[in-house]
Amino acid sequence: QVQLVESGGGLVQPGGSLRLSCAASGSISTIQVMGWHRRAPGKEREWIASVSNAGHTDYADSFKGRFIISRDIAKNEVVLQMDSLKPEDTAVYYCNAIATQVTWGRGIPVTVSS
Repeated sequence: QVQLVESGGGLVQPGGSLRLSCAASGSISTIQVMGWHRRAPGKEREWIASVSNAGHTDYADSFKGRFIISRDIAKNEVVLQMDSLKPEDTAVYYCNAIATQVTWGRGIPVTVSS
């Protein structure tokens, strides 16, 4: 079984940047893909990006150019670098891992506000 813990969220001003991290533990050798999703207030959860063990990345179109996903297999960590943040990026951000089953972190809030 895989456990995931997100960190790095908080309050940031519009135009600012944040770096979210997700640390994986447990049966990490079974992980094939890790990714980030978010749920904004009053909206459904949406997929942001994923990265495979081979380093292949995929992004939802609306996040290309502003968000970058990366994975450090040695650290068992996936990172989401978020730049040029907007108030509409305010949401709870979730990490997930696809292994023998899909595991989700508890989520971490990000607030973009002046």
